[in-house]
Amino acid sequence: MPADPPRDTVLPRKAQASAYDTQRAVRPDKRRVAQAWAVHVFTASGVVLGFLALIAIIEGDMRAVFLYLGLALFVDGIDGTLARRVKVREVIPQVDGATLDNVIDYFNYVAVPAMMIYWFDFVPAGWETPAAAAVMLASCYTFANTDIKTNDYWFQGFPAVWNVVVLAFYILGTGQWVNLAIIALCLGLTFVPWKYVHPFRVRALRHITIPVTVLWLGATLRLILVDEGAPREAQPLVFWLWVGASAYFLGMSAWRSMRRDRN
Repeated sequence: MPADPPRDTVLPRKAQASAYDTQRAVRPDKRRVAQAWAVHVFTASGVVLGFLALIAIIEGDMRAVFLYLGLALFVDGIDGTLARRVKVREVIPQVDGATLDNVIDYFNYVAVPAMMIYWFDFVPAGWETPAAAAVMLASCYTFANTDIKTNDYWFQGFPAVWNVVVLAFYILGTGQWVNLAIIALCLGLTFVPWKYVHPFRVRALRHITIPVTVLWLGATLRLILVDEGAPREAQPLVFWLWVGASAYFLGMSAWRSMRRDRN
């Protein structure tokens, strides 16, 4: 029979109760754990949407591809806010939400658009595989770059939003050689510290950026849902609203890139 512990090692009743209360305070309750897991599942749903977009590519349904990628963009746009609100990093520290988000973003922002470049004849014949492969290769640097964001949450270097690039090809109806030149430009800008706005996290001019983002999303959806003809011809007013909103983001990027960084 084991010997009794020395008298001075036994905690008083009040100390034991205090230690128990501290342990309960540190351990999150079941409700918070469920909320945190729900946010992770919501984030992970983005990869399912990307997979459905991939199937739509194989079926030749470009409209469905953009709709699935749009839903994935919506998930990616709000999951960070939800994660911070329920403090998933504190509640489920063993699951790295940032890594999960990066895996899904690479699939939806890079792999699926690269497949679109290959499949939908966006570039001249013979350039499909090199262009798609270059997109996937260069984007590895983007996702591995620890300096991809500035202290004020701007992206440094082209942020691998190839889903937006192929969307522009579709809406603008640009030619294959123009598309190839734009791809080459974006590949080069991947390694140039030009600044790009994060529409939800950048605080500068947020009161303008958020409404413009909503306008851009609404115009994009309307142009994608055009039944017949090119979006530019079918919905000229919506098309020019989309162009104006896109020009705003380009202007913001130019303004921030030419401004000196502050410590």
